[in-house]
Parts: sequence; C-alpha cells; structure tokens
Amino acid sequence: MSDSDGKKTLGLRGGARPGNVKQSFSHGRTKNVVVETKRKRVVVPKPTAAKGGSGSAPAGDGSRRPAGISDAEMARRLKALQAAKAREAEEAAQREAEEKARAEERERRRAEQEAKEREQREAEERARQKAEEEERKRVEAEAAAKRAAADAEKKKTEAVSRPSSAPAPQNRKGDRERDDRQNRGGKGRNDGGGRRSGKLTLGQATGGEGGRQRSMASMKRKQERARQKAMGGSVEREKIIRDVQLPEAILVSELANRMAERVADVVKSLMQMGMMVTQNQTIDADTAELIIEEFGHKVTRVSDSDVEDVIKEVEDKEDDLKSRPPVITIMGHVDHGKTSILDAIRNARVVAGEAGGITQHIGAYQVKTESGTVLSFLDTPGHAAFTSMRSRGAQVTDIVVLVVAADDAVMPQTIEAINHAKAANVPMIVAINKMDKPAADPMKVRTDLLQHEVIVEAMSGEVQDVEVSAHTGQGLEELLEAIALQAEILELKANPDRAAQGAVIEAQLDVGRGPVATVLVQNGTLRQGDIFVVGEQYGKVRALINDKGERVKEAGPSVPVEVLGLNGTPEAGDVLNVTETEAQAREIAEYREQAAKDKRAAAGAATTLEQLMQKAKDDENVSELPILVKADVQGSAEAIVQAMEKIGNNEVRVRVLHSGVGAITETDIGLAEASGAPVMGFNVRANTSARNSANQKGVEIRYYSVIYDLVDDVKAAASGLLSAEIRENFIGYAEIKDVFKVSNVGKVAGCLVTEGVARRSAGVRLLRDNVVIHEGTLKTLKRFKDEVAEVQSGQECGMAFENYDDVRKGDVIEIFEREEVTRTLD
Repeated sequence: MSDSDGKKTLGLRGGARPGNVKQSFSHGRTKNVVVETKRKRVVVPKPTAAKGGSGSAPAGDGSRRPAGISDAEMARRLKALQAAKAREAEEAAQREAEEKARAEERERRRAEQEAKEREQREAEERARQKAEEEERKRVEAEAAAKRAAADAEKKKTEAVSRPSSAPAPQNRKGDRERDDRQNRGGKGRNDGGGRRSGKLTLGQATGGEGGRQRSMASMKRKQERARQKAMGGSVEREKIIRDVQLPEAILVSELANRMAERVADVVKSLMQMGMMVTQNQTIDADTAELIIEEFGHKVTRVSDSDVEDVIKEVEDKEDDLKSRPPVITIMGHVDHGKTSILDAIRNARVVAGEAGGITQHIGAYQVKTESGTVLSFLDTPGHAAFTSMRSRGAQVTDIVVLVVAADDAVMPQTIEAINHAKAANVPMIVAINKMDKPAADPMKVRTDLLQHEVIVEAMSGEVQDVEVSAHTGQGLEELLEAIALQAEILELKANPDRAAQGAVIEAQLDVGRGPVATVLVQNGTLRQGDIFVVGEQYGKVRALINDKGERVKEAGPSVPVEVLGLNGTPEAGDVLNVTETEAQAREIAEYREQAAKDKRAAAGAATTLEQLMQKAKDDENVSELPILVKADVQGSAEAIVQAMEKIGNNEVRVRVLHSGVGAITETDIGLAEASGAPVMGFNVRANTSARNSANQKGVEIRYYSVIYDLVDDVKAAASGLLSAEIRENFIGYAEIKDVFKVSNVGKVAGCLVTEGVARRSAGVRLLRDNVVIHEGTLKTLKRFKDEVAEVQSGQECGMAFENYDDVRKGDVIEIFEREEVTRTLD
C-alpha cells in the first residue's frame, strides 16, 4: 500500500481491515514518518490525536496515531522498526569482522609465500655451492691425473734421451701453474672460465644437463680407468666362475641374477638363439643350461623333489643295529573274537603298573611275556588303515595274527585279511578262537584255509596255527610264544642312535590338544623338541605320551606314542621323518601338498575301464587287467570269479584282486586305489563313505544285475589290451602299356586295369618281373582328361606315383587297401 506521495508503508496486520485503513487515510489527518535504512525505505504513519471514537489515543500519552490503528498494531509496527535497526547494526558489524579476517588471511599467506621463497633460494644456493665444489674437485682430479701422466711420459722420454747418470730436471712451480691453466682450458682464475654464466636453475644445480648426475661409483670407475691408462694400459677384470642351481623352469631375470650377469646380455644371447623373450618370461632348463655354459658358468640341475633329499634313507652300519620288539597286527572277522583276544592279552600280560582302558588313549600298546620278550600290538579298527599304509609305502607290520572262529569257519572279512596280508608280504599266524564252544571244529577251519592258499603246520604247511579261547584264556601262552618265535626268526633290528622315522597309525583333532597323531617309531629315537615332517604336515614335538597315558621324553624303535605339536591332522600311513630345521620341514610339506593337489587334479588316472584300455595300448608291458568283485551272495561271487578266470589268452588275462560278499566299503576303495583297479558290484551298492572316497580318489564303481553284462564289459576291456590286426585286401591289378611325360606332373603311366578296380585312395605297389620295386600312393588317376575316383576292370587310365617316376612299359601295378581289425577275446 502507498500513500498519496507514492511512498511505501508498512503492511497492515491485525484486526483493522484494509478498507477502514484506506478510509482513515482518506479522511483523517495523518502525518507520515519516513524511516530510511540501508536496504529499504519504510514509511510509518505518525499517530495524531483524534477528536473521538475508538481509534483515538488515550488521554495524557502525548502522541497521536492515524484513525483506525489499534494500540497493538502500533506497538507491533514500532517493534518491527526497532528489529530492523538492530538487524542492520548486526550485519554491519559482521561485514566489518569479515573484512578484518580477510585482511589477516592475506597477510598470513604473504608471509608464508615469502618464507617459502626464502627457503627455496637458500636450497638453490646450497645446491649451487655443492655442484661448484664437486666440479672443482673433479677438475682438480682430472688435472692431477693428466699431470701424473705427463710427468711419467716426460720422465720416460728424458730417461731415453739422456744418460742414466744425468739427474732429472725438476719441474718448477711456475711450470706446474702453467700446466694447470692449460688443463683448465687456458683460462686463469679470474677470467670466468670455471664459472657458469646466466641464471642457475635447480635442475642444473642438482643434475646438470638431462636431469641426471653421475654417481660416486661412476666417478670412481672413471678415475680408475684414467689411472690404469696413465700406467700404460687397462687390466682385464678376472671372470668369476659360479655354480648356478638350475630348476626345471626359471625366469630370465632370475637366471641372470644367479649368474651375476646383466639381464640385457642374457636376453641378447637368447635372441641370438632365436628366442624372442623378455626378462619376465620363463624358459626351460635345457635352454637355460645352454645360456649358462655360453657365459662360462657351471650348471647344477635341481628339481622340486630335491627338498626331500634331506630325509633320504641312510644305510645303517651292522654294528649300530640293535634288536627291536616286533609289531603285530591282529586281523580277522569282526565276530570272531579279535577284540576279546586283544583284551585277554592286554589284561593278562601287561607290564606291572599298567591300567585298563589303554586303547582308549592310543591305538597300540606293548606287552611283555614271561620270558621277557616285549611285543608291540596294533589295535586297528579295520583294514582301511592297513591298506592305506601299504599304498603309502609304510610297512609297519612285522607279523599278522589271523583270528578265525572255530564254530564259524572262514568268512568274507577273513578272506580280506588274508589278501591284505599276502599283499603286504608279511608272515601270518592263524589263531583259531572260540575253542571253548561245543560247535568248535578247528579242522574245518584249516580245510577252508586251504582254498585261499593258507596251509597251516597241521596240514604240513609253514603257517603256524594256535587253538585259543579268549573266554577261558586257553592257548594265549602258546600264541605269545608263537609270535616270539616268529619274531626271532625274522631277526628284527633297528638303529636307535639316529634321526627318528615312524608311521602314523591313527590321527585325530582333539579339542583341547589340537592335532594328535599316534606314531609307531620304526627307526631311530623320537625326542621331545624334535622338528619333523609327516605327510603334508609338519611340526615340533611338544609332548610324547606312551600307551600308559604318561609323558615321556623319548621313544625308541617299535614304541608307540602320541605326538603333540602338529600344524594339521595327517593321514593314517603317513611317514614321519625328523629334520634339522623348521624351514626344511616346511618346504617338504609344501612340496608334498602341491604334489597331492596335482595328483587329485589328474583324478586318479588309469582307474576307469576306458583309461585302462588306453593305458594298455600305450604301455606294452601291461598284460593283466586287475578288478575287484563284490556280490550279494557267495555263489554269485564264485561264479563271477570263475568266469573272469576263463577270460584271456597268452597275451592278456583278467586278475581278480579280491572278491567278497556284501556292500562295497571304503576298504574296497582303498585296495582298488592302491592297486589301480575298478570295482565291480553285482546286486550290491556302495555306502556313503565308500562313494565319497571313490569320488575323491578317482576309483570307478560299476553296478550290474546280470552276470552276462559284467562278463561282456570285462571281456571288452581285456580285448582293449590286445594289439589291433592289420589286414590287406587286394582290389585290383593294372598293366602299364606306355609311359608319357607330362609337364608339371612328371611321368604318367598309361595303364589297362586287368583285374578288379583301381581306386585313387588305395595303396599301390609297382611290380617288375614279379618283384616289388616301389610301394606308395597314387598322385593322380585320370580317365581321358578327367580326374576320377576309381576305374573298373577292362578300362584304360593314367596313373602317376607320389614322389616316384621310375616306371617302365610292361610293369604291373598292384592296388590294395589296408583294414585295421580289432581283436577280441573268444
């Protein structure tokens, strides 16, 4: 809203209506008060005394306001005026403070810039002085070298020109100063010759031209060359011949580093050999050996497996060997009293002080007989550990005790135990158990063992047999005596005064103690604190616990102990070896772990039927096809084995490693993996652990329900071991009537097909007077001017031999085809 003069007024708020205000502005007597600020001009009406009405000011206040303006509105307007004045004052003060802060900031930045420039000037000055000092020293050194060379040349000349008795003239001080001035380029001290002209930059002061500065080593080499030149010639540096260790593959840069040669020289030598390589590329050992010999060094070939050289078997002297206790493994069917015999032997013949429950702490223990003989028994849960030990080369068992129940005869697991014992090539003692039962028939057991080539002494054989009873203790003394006798025959000895070597019987991950391995020491003595490697794991012996649960400081040959201090859990059958340092143990463990990964990546090559067939074709020495057979009943197993024995001829035959009744177990997979054979299941299936183990080890399992399908597959696999037969079929003859010379072709024989057919793809022989002159293939077969695939009998054609031109009129061409016939077993 504006008044009659065009000036803006304050907005109206409150109870007064704009119409009333306008009316009061129109009829009332009002004086406007103009308040000017920096941002806006405000017109405030000055109240005046009214003649009456509700809008008049109260009496006695001495002020007047326009009509229609209430007291609250007037107070609000005055308050707004005061707030505007306060805000203006506050903004003015703020602007003043900002101006002052900006001025202080500019002053501070100017001071920092001046200080920075001053420091830079001082650094440049120091660098310039340092460069001048180094230049002065260099010039003086060069001058001294030249002066020494000149003096030597002058003395040599004077010695030749004058008698040796004449004294050499002394160079005067003035001559030396003149020589110095000449060496500096003919300029004096004050003529500015040794000083730089123009502005000195930081790059010139620190690095000279190009931004680089000669190192102290370069300066020393230059002074050395100058000194040698002044002495009359340079001296060749003697070449150092080094022994370079060369692995199977090596980087070019690493090869140069081991030879202490420049990488550029090695790369140049490789390029001269036709190999365009860089310093970061890998070359093979043969190429690297040529390079090493070219540079005049000696080669020492090494491989990744050399890390195991530190644990190679050392032959012990006969004087160092001492007798050791035998290691006995008791095997047999699970229901034939194997555990009962172990408990009876342990409780009856333990060393004084031993308590029960030993096998809860350790898988092996020792007993002592009445004669004082110490025996070490292995308490294995089954044959899996036994097989895995044999497959890893850990021959820990010296004697096998085969337990057979007298009232049950030979069972499938008994046969498995016999097969494992034969495969390990260890002596066997048969313990016929349960002799206290009325149905016991030991002769039936001995007779059944004959079927598996186990002939006991009672049947005029060499295998000892003892009738025992774990329940009554009958025959235990005789069994221990038989074991002691067998051990005496074996003459078991070991050297306790050497680094320990042993085999892992079992291993587990204990919650409180970490990885724990039950180790049977085979040779040497294992002591607390020894650093060892076992399979893919390594560690340091923190504690040794014997079969009584007591801590011991050391363990000798044939002593079973629990070992604490491994970094991981090993597998049963892994060999433990003591090393000198932890670094050696770590390197060996890492190498074995990588080798195991590579082996697993290969997925167990040559364990499937197809891989066996391919391997048999590549390897001429393979003449047997090993398999494992598991069936649902004994009759089917015997029938399958008999059928397998009939497959084969003089070149190839099928070998049944093991046949049994029941489901395919992890034991079967371990035996198949150790022998490289597939597993045939007839109306049986593999359990979960066996399937997982087969997938991990790459062993193939095949299931059959018809015996003829099994026989046909095995016969086909065995047929793949036979070499293919090559047959030749004569398909035609042709007689040469004339010989023509054709450009770009050579001699072409004009022939008449007298018998059969002539084909372009067939092989040919050239007969002259019924003697074979040449055998090869046809280069061309034409009838008239056209190239044809074949020519029938009675027709004429042109033939040309591949890489052969000696054809004559009257020769006969024999055409034949080769056919590869796959041989099969009848």
